[in-house]
Amino acid sequence: MSQSITQPTVSPNDRANDRFIGEFVQETLALTTRLFIQLRRRPSSLAAGVIQPLMWLVLFGALFYKAPEGLLGGGISYGKFLAPGVIVFTAFSGALNAGLPVMFDREFGFLNRLLVAPLSSRFSIVAASTIYIISLALIQTATIVVASALLGAGLPGIGGLGAIAAIVFAIVFGVTALSLGLAFALPGHVELIAVIFVTNLPLLFASTALAPLDFMADWLQIVASLNPLTYAIEPIRYIYTHADWTLGSSAMQTAWGSLSFGTAMLVLVGFDTLVVVLVQPLLRRRFA
Repeated sequence: MSQSITQPTVSPNDRANDRFIGEFVQETLALTTRLFIQLRRRPSSLAAGVIQPLMWLVLFGALFYKAPEGLLGGGISYGKFLAPGVIVFTAFSGALNAGLPVMFDREFGFLNRLLVAPLSSRFSIVAASTIYIISLALIQTATIVVASALLGAGLPGIGGLGAIAAIVFAIVFGVTALSLGLAFALPGHVELIAVIFVTNLPLLFASTALAPLDFMADWLQIVASLNPLTYAIEPIRYIYTHADWTLGSSAMQTAWGSLSFGTAMLVLVGFDTLVVVLVQPLLRRRFA
């Protein structure tokens, strides 16, 4: 006795959603490929982004090479102390510059062509820039980790390397979103470069990248405890100094007490969420 097999029906809304997702992915990949083609034609930007942190590692490591033993606590060398700071600051600097290509596209008129093109979503422009910057940050991070291992800082295990990648992703995602928002909000690249110059080094020195928290003045300890870079640097530093780290480990000190590894990660996720919530309305108005 034959039985009829009922084929599952696909609603028009499901087909439209599938088509939208497919087109969005295709547009994002195409725009991301364009950025990597530009990088291939001008590889000096990537080379500079790798050479500069290596110089930081070598020069600052040599500057404090003869620092008294036990100065940083736990017998840690300054090279091992410095490596996490260089990793995070390099990723932060690249993410802070994420808005420059978009700003130049604005000024040269290419962005206007994209905005009038029949894109399924103009947010593919933002997604492509984010993927591009995160990819560069991970390449730079891998280079610094290898270089710092060769310079004596050691090499974390597989789990530690994965956690470092996740932390770098978190800080880069939020700062990239902020930079892209500024690229659409500011009138030109001169203003954006001014914001980058004013923000870059102060946030470095107001973090624990170069010195521990207890070395700082009381007011600077409060500023460093509010700095998102500190919440990325300290967990990575804990990975370098503790092979048995867990999410519940007390990974960092702040002006108001110690925080666990997992709490620091939650702070970074909260920072990313806050930036996206603030930037999204601006992008919607600009894209409209």
